[in-house]
Amino acid sequence: MAVVVSFAWPCSAKADVYKFVGKSGTPYYTARPSSGRASGIPPRPRDANFTWASTNLGYKEYSGQYSAAPLSVNQWVDLAAQTYNLDPKLLHAVIGVESSYDAAAVSPKGAVGLMQLMPATAARFNVADPLDARENILGGSRYLRTLLALFDQDLELALAAYNAGEQNVIRYGRRVPPFIETQAYVDKVLGRYRR
Repeated sequence: MAVVVSFAWPCSAKADVYKFVGKSGTPYYTARPSSGRASGIPPRPRDANFTWASTNLGYKEYSGQYSAAPLSVNQWVDLAAQTYNLDPKLLHAVIGVESSYDAAAVSPKGAVGLMQLMPATAARFNVADPLDARENILGGSRYLRTLLALFDQDLELALAAYNAGEQNVIRYGRRVPPFIETQAYVDKVLGRYRR
């Protein structure tokens, strides 16, 4: 039985999405025109011009559940979920709460990208460019898998550690720290994940 989850984000959010067509005829979408080497998108053909595409063209249904996720995000979430044995729904819940699918998001504390990686965490998990969707999702997923292992697969503690740091979860007796932000974060992610 399929569970349908809808998010309240408007699909008409203003964002530039660029499209090019590869030699095979496959269309590719990106938030910024580039060679594609860092993003995992095949390099654009020399004769292909980037054109502005409606934001809606960059979106697709993810198993009927995640219409707010850009096409490339769905691909990287699927890859990360398979690589690190995580539920793609969980990764979408984290991305939705962390950045609302804004690959260029930077928090006041310095966390960057879709999964809001702090610079030290990005370095720890070999994320060279935290603004690159693929690298950010893979690095954030690897971190989440590491936290799940550290906290004996306790999702609530892993999410608390993702938000507040594993030292804080350990310091408070392997419990969700008494930080309002962290408690709200855990509730939001679990709420989205369990819908």
